[in-house]
Amino acid sequence: MKRLLLPLLFTFWVMALCAQTYVRKTNLPCIYINTEGNKAVSSKETYMYATMVYVDENDQVTQYDSLQIRGRGNSTWGLRKKPYRIKFKEKQKFLGKGYAKAKSWTLLANAADKTMMRNAITSYMGDFLGMAFNPAAKFVDLELNGVYLGTYQISDQVDVRPHRVNVVEQDFPLTETSDISGGYLLEVDGFRDGNCFATSYYGVPIRIHRPDDDEIVAKQTAWINDYVNQFEWALISGDYTDEYKGYRRFVDSTSLANWYIATEVSANVDGFYSTYFYKDQNDPLLYWGPLWDYDIAYNNDYRTDRGGSNTTRQLMVNVAYNGSKVWVQRMWTDPWFARLVYRRYQKALSDGLVDFLHQKIDSVAALLDASQKLNYRKWGIDTRMYHEIVLYSSYKEYVNDLKQFVSDHTEFLSSAFAAKQPNGPVTPDTPSDATPPFVAENYYYRVLNAGNSMAIEGGAPDQIYSYFNQSDRLAEEWIIRPVGKYFSLVNRSLNKALNDPSPTANVGTQLGLAEVDTTDTRQLWDIMPQGTEGYYNLRNVYTNHIANLSGGSSNAYTNILSYTNDSRNGTSKNRLWYFKKGDKLSPEVTGIGAVEPDEYALAYNRDMGYLHFGSETPDALRFTVNVYDATGRKVGSFMASEKMDVNSLPSGVYVVSWTVGGHRRSAKFSK
Repeated sequence: MKRLLLPLLFTFWVMALCAQTYVRKTNLPCIYINTEGNKAVSSKETYMYATMVYVDENDQVTQYDSLQIRGRGNSTWGLRKKPYRIKFKEKQKFLGKGYAKAKSWTLLANAADKTMMRNAITSYMGDFLGMAFNPAAKFVDLELNGVYLGTYQISDQVDVRPHRVNVVEQDFPLTETSDISGGYLLEVDGFRDGNCFATSYYGVPIRIHRPDDDEIVAKQTAWINDYVNQFEWALISGDYTDEYKGYRRFVDSTSLANWYIATEVSANVDGFYSTYFYKDQNDPLLYWGPLWDYDIAYNNDYRTDRGGSNTTRQLMVNVAYNGSKVWVQRMWTDPWFARLVYRRYQKALSDGLVDFLHQKIDSVAALLDASQKLNYRKWGIDTRMYHEIVLYSSYKEYVNDLKQFVSDHTEFLSSAFAAKQPNGPVTPDTPSDATPPFVAENYYYRVLNAGNSMAIEGGAPDQIYSYFNQSDRLAEEWIIRPVGKYFSLVNRSLNKALNDPSPTANVGTQLGLAEVDTTDTRQLWDIMPQGTEGYYNLRNVYTNHIANLSGGSSNAYTNILSYTNDSRNGTSKNRLWYFKKGDKLSPEVTGIGAVEPDEYALAYNRDMGYLHFGSETPDALRFTVNVYDATGRKVGSFMASEKMDVNSLPSGVYVVSWTVGGHRRSAKFSK
């Protein structure tokens, strides 16, 4: 009896829906969805069966049965006005010609955006810039189970298929001859949802969207994991600026420039936290996009640790949430990338980008005028839904605010990108009195906190803590040596290097000391200038964490912690340090393991990057000197009366060997 009853109930439910009259509520199309039994949509993982009626702009009514619906989103799913994902039983050309034929579509609530158009405007900007796929932006009124929910946006699900991300779909199931070089749809995903891996150097979380979780096999995951890591290692290598050896051989420069410019123009603080990119079959390049999730962009996030209202005059590569940001920060140190971005941006401006965005904003505002009035009767025009930075009493004020931001921010970007050019001009965002890059001179240094002048001190057993600034305490003094573009800090008293032992995923671990090894990136530090007062951050190369004085305490023996790397680097004095010169070093602080007989000595001038011998009787320096790497391979030779330039040698331990009077001598040095 029960088996017969369920189909009958479903039939009566559908018949009841068919008897209802469906009309548009405004000039927009209208969607009516009824779940089975009018049950609430309470999950973003589990679909519910439903029916849907779509009333288009011409009042044509189309009914769909066997529809499925669930919630979607991460932060936005927790808001009062919720987003949804719908799935048809069969693939549908839901939005007509020029759009995808697909089962899955999204209903974006745009609840965090009072204009409800930031996602749409960004999609239009993607079209303007020539990006390959830009999600649809079709606005509708939505009613769910007889309750009006407001203005929504029908958009594509980011997926692999024609008119979406159009790359090759891999074989399923795989065969022995299947080509697994593509296609892959990937996302730098700060939420670490789904099938994820982390890159091996920066620990960037990468989600594999396609192949699907229930289709992908281990060798496909391993293949794309390795490929993305090849790109990252090329990016951090010493040859990263080389056209053929560096990262450029892995990236499609056109999509990279367009994606990055869209991220900066929109001032999207989530632009690096969630970054889509993809790889096609038999194509070595990684392509960037599509643009997605821009509802808190365009100065629409009040959280001050991300710049707040100052995003008008800030670059997202400096203040946005972490993710792919570390890649782009590295790219900005490559003159090729700086020129690429500047030229592409200037071309976009000359093509009319600002006027285009203003026109689209005005056009969408006119389209949404009637619908937004209904929407805000329900949700409130001056009620904060998420992190809105301003609250106005009218929709027009929000629209005008958006237009003004586009004008002001695009003007700022012109000067900001110009300032980043090789030998570029000094502009308002790079004042002439800015803290200069740190240059290690031939002194011992004390490293002092900007807030209270407490010094970083080394102690036993291999500990790091703060102590009162005292010039006679050798444990407060450090030899700072360049290692490539980074620095090693070696304690004068203990002859051990400042070291970050923390896991990359955790912050708050106490910094320590370790035996000097310049090949260990946990001992290498980026000394990052901040502001105009001579302050710097100490960023560990391995963990990407910042050295932080715990709580800013002025008490002796306070821990120095491995801490969060974010936009507070330039404002939190716990993370800011300055350097005080102490005693001058001997001209040859060498790292040489042995000093030879009184008549001559081998020295390594680390600042100048050369090996040489010194002697009171230079005529005695008539022998050949050989240099070997740690594997025993000869990497160079020179006459003892001359010198050898070792700047081109990679960091590591080397052996210097020579023979005088039948006696073979050798010494080690670390570079």
